[in-house]
Amino acid sequence: MNKKLIVADQIVCGFAADGSPEIANDAAILVDCGRIVAIGDRNDLSQVNRDVQIVGGHGRVAIPGLINGHHHVGLTPFQLGARDQPLELWFPERLAMRDVDPRLDTLFSAFEMIASGVTTVQHLQSRAPGDSEAVLQRSNAIINAYAEVGMRASYSFALRDQNRMIYDADEVFVAALPQALRAPTAAYLAGFGLPLAEQIAVFHRLQEHWCDNDLIGIQIAPSNLHWLSDYALESAAQMASETGAPLHMHLLETPYQKEYAFRRTGGSALEHVDRFGLVGPQLTIGHGVWMTNEDLSLLAERGACLCHNCSSNLRLKSGVADLNAFIASGVPVALGIDEAGINDDRDMLQEMRLALSLHRAAGHGAPSPSASQILRMATEHGAATTPFAGRIGRLAPGLSADVVLLDWDAVTRPWQDPSMPLVDVLLRRAKTGAVETVIVAGETVYHEGHFPRVDRESVFEDISRALNRPDTEAEASLKRLAKNLIEPVRDFYRDWL
Repeated sequence: MNKKLIVADQIVCGFAADGSPEIANDAAILVDCGRIVAIGDRNDLSQVNRDVQIVGGHGRVAIPGLINGHHHVGLTPFQLGARDQPLELWFPERLAMRDVDPRLDTLFSAFEMIASGVTTVQHLQSRAPGDSEAVLQRSNAIINAYAEVGMRASYSFALRDQNRMIYDADEVFVAALPQALRAPTAAYLAGFGLPLAEQIAVFHRLQEHWCDNDLIGIQIAPSNLHWLSDYALESAAQMASETGAPLHMHLLETPYQKEYAFRRTGGSALEHVDRFGLVGPQLTIGHGVWMTNEDLSLLAERGACLCHNCSSNLRLKSGVADLNAFIASGVPVALGIDEAGINDDRDMLQEMRLALSLHRAAGHGAPSPSASQILRMATEHGAATTPFAGRIGRLAPGLSADVVLLDWDAVTRPWQDPSMPLVDVLLRRAKTGAVETVIVAGETVYHEGHFPRVDRESVFEDISRALNRPDTEAEASLKRLAKNLIEPVRDFYRDWL
């Protein structure tokens, strides 16, 4: 049976033009073949759909599936031995991380995301060693893992053709190292030296392979200004023009990146990227912590999007983005958990709560985001940054049935003043334990702590068996190299700010 009726006391359908939440009371969602057919009074819909499977019921609140607009890996860097560092020092620190089977790695974070109500993820594969076949094999393993668990995923393999360790050429960095560190560092960097033309070919092969899967989209990810030559920026713009694929680009994450842009271009990183025709409705800027008001005006004028990564900015000492200025600019802002949330997990409910609280500026009249604005970031605006724009992010007839059901008693126990607006209560009080059911394209992928398509405990046991062992000699060598490269990298930036 393809039909089902999702029943709830309240359904948060989306947001009106003025940003206020649109909430249906005592309502139901009729789903057929993965799409929403109707939303209306639950008694009326129940009467004319007597033989349809019922999901939810009294005491439930339904919301659109949440969207993690910026994500990279499964097991967190901290779990794998990389301490939180300022971003530029984190690059060498991450050499200490073990490689994890990409299926197991992807499923690990997918479990955490889904259990917190995430139905769609923007997976940005920031690095993968080897030739194009090795990269393709890893990419497909990641995408297949999302398909296995039933999650909607937009995938991209990040383009980069220079400056893989510092904001200068690889050969400049290697030449400045002590003699004993040069050969192992050069060998490590060479492992990530896939030519730009082959990286572009990977995108096209992935797009062709997954074009018929409604739950998978392939994006373009020009990684960041310092990682891309002007030729690479031009190539990314050409890819987008030829294919219509959206782009997601890290930019101005740290003050060092702002300084790099000035040294390279004499001005703004965003203005430089704009010269290649990259800034438009198809582009999302990830982070953007160090953007100026002029940058925000340019994004708004071009119709581009932003993705705010609140936890990551804090953990990697990148700075606190001016989210209130982002919102005031009119630029659609998504929300991403990035490498890991503030509790070293992928809890989107908590990420929303952190963004809501962190940006409450001091002063009685100072701006602060509303609960509705934050939820909109994690739903409708998140959708706008993916290839699924216009199909997800809201609950309405014709759209995909990506729905999260919350046990409202679990949210409000032992009591909640009923005068508080529903979305405010959701943002302040909902925890993962209140997420009862997660539905993607009409299929239940999570219910009462269980994943019907994948055995979570079996995956955890496989991860434990794979990692609970002594380091190999290669892993031990990389850990030593990571430790030895921190100070040379720090020295490179010593006079930058």
